[in-house]
Amino acid sequence: MADSSSGVTAQVIRKANMADVPAIQALVNHFAGQRLMLSRSLSEIYENIRDFFVIEKGGAVIGSAALHMFWADLAEVRALAVAEGYQKQGLGALLVAACRDEAVRMGIKRIFALTFQPGFFKEMGYSLISKDELPHKVWSDCIKCPMFPDCDETALILELQQPESETPSSMDGQKG
Repeated sequence: MADSSSGVTAQVIRKANMADVPAIQALVNHFAGQRLMLSRSLSEIYENIRDFFVIEKGGAVIGSAALHMFWADLAEVRALAVAEGYQKQGLGALLVAACRDEAVRMGIKRIFALTFQPGFFKEMGYSLISKDELPHKVWSDCIKCPMFPDCDETALILELQQPESETPSSMDGQKG
């Protein structure tokens, strides 16, 4: 879809597919090279492709984010990256919102993020927490990080509102 008056092509947010893997890796590893996030191998992205959302513009992947499940009630937003020419346009917020919406659909109660940009997540309703409050399983990725054990990322968490359950009301089937 293109806007003929400006020549701007609309961006599309969608679940990632296998053809997106090289572009996701290039985008993420660009920022990992700046020590802003953890690098990802092709095999790691292929193995976890179902976690990823991408933003595509003109057929090119310009942003990615993943919702990685840790437990029945806990997931992480990770690999959030938006190409430098497209930052500060709300695309990162769209990707995080897509992750949040999927978490709600799946019944996840809490989403966390480890980030060097805590202000971004705070604007989206996340609250600061101590990294010690996260389960030890979270730290399995940290061992691969060049900043381990001296990481200065900030941990934030979002408590999700779950849709009201479809349980019968207390009045159903009872006469007062």
